[in-house]
Amino acid sequence: MATLRELLHGLVREGELYEKMDRGFVRCFACGHCCRIPDGQEGVCKVRFNEGGKLYIPWGYVGGAQCDPIEKKPFFHAYPGALAYSFGMLGCDLHCSYCQNWVTSQALRDSSAISSPLRVSPKEMVQDALRQGGKVLVSTYNEPLITSEWAVAIFKEARAAGLVTGFVSNGNGTPQVLEYLQPWVDLYKVDLKSFDDRHYRQLGGRMEPILQSIRRLHEMGFWVEIVTLIIPGFNDSDEELRRLTEFVASVSPDIPWHVTAFHKDYKMTDPGNTSPETLFRAAEIGKQAGLRFIYAGNLPGQVGDLENTRCPACGELLVERCGYYILSYRLTPEGACPQCHARIPGRWAKEFQGQIADHPFLPFLTRRPKRVRVNS
Repeated sequence: MATLRELLHGLVREGELYEKMDRGFVRCFACGHCCRIPDGQEGVCKVRFNEGGKLYIPWGYVGGAQCDPIEKKPFFHAYPGALAYSFGMLGCDLHCSYCQNWVTSQALRDSSAISSPLRVSPKEMVQDALRQGGKVLVSTYNEPLITSEWAVAIFKEARAAGLVTGFVSNGNGTPQVLEYLQPWVDLYKVDLKSFDDRHYRQLGGRMEPILQSIRRLHEMGFWVEIVTLIIPGFNDSDEELRRLTEFVASVSPDIPWHVTAFHKDYKMTDPGNTSPETLFRAAEIGKQAGLRFIYAGNLPGQVGDLENTRCPACGELLVERCGYYILSYRLTPEGACPQCHARIPGRWAKEFQGQIADHPFLPFLTRRPKRVRVNS
């Protein structure tokens, strides 16, 4: 029986986000590492590799697919109540010890992270998203930047079918990959994990490429929302949160900032879980920095008004939430406040069309794909 690495090396095609170099090397531009890869070797992500002076990239499978409320991504200013048909492949360019999707993201680094690939085509993915009632198709679960070519193949089919598309990403991009994605990606969520380069290096990356990507994403017209998982003792100091929120506000005070509660997961079991009080403190720091839309997550019903969207001009309640559930929706068809008529930044539907689900659920695929057996 083949190993996972052997199976994945058979589910590939030549990539587009690279350049050939001398002596058989290639330079990959899918993520901020910009790996210079010799013949016969892999990049940092473990899934993009050089063979014979060509860069081969993941193709023709998913590591998992699931229907989520769009609020779980989280996108709060994009089609509230919509169903997000979410898929991911395997691998990541970082190695966060607290990863909540480690079974897929760390599948080639951690022998206990085994997630067998499911063979599927872009057309089949889109057909199933439509059958499930999905409005948005989202590349997530692993790091989508390192599988951008596959995501774009699916998104081309999705756009033709009238669907919205999105990335849920660590933001460790390059100018090349963002230009490649721009025609095909509508929504982009970035995990801004810290505002300390030392912390990013502990996670296997650098901070500057993420900051540059956030600036570029906003300038290029993607709808951007930012999430910071608040981890006690890691990134929760007032000073770090102040610098982080001042940076986000300098890009645009209209970017929604989500502060979410850490809970013990994967290899990080030392710090305690994040309290509601810590999220309130982070939100107040963000407010002082000038951010106009701040949300708290992972503690439904415990964070007061920080689950809701209010008009920053008059304070009118526009979208009321509890967790992923939409309790009320009052935006006008133009995406404005009904009280003072201020336009609310985001991607809004003409009307609220109800909510298919307020919790994640596994789809029954139209054609059950072939799961490839893995020798663990």
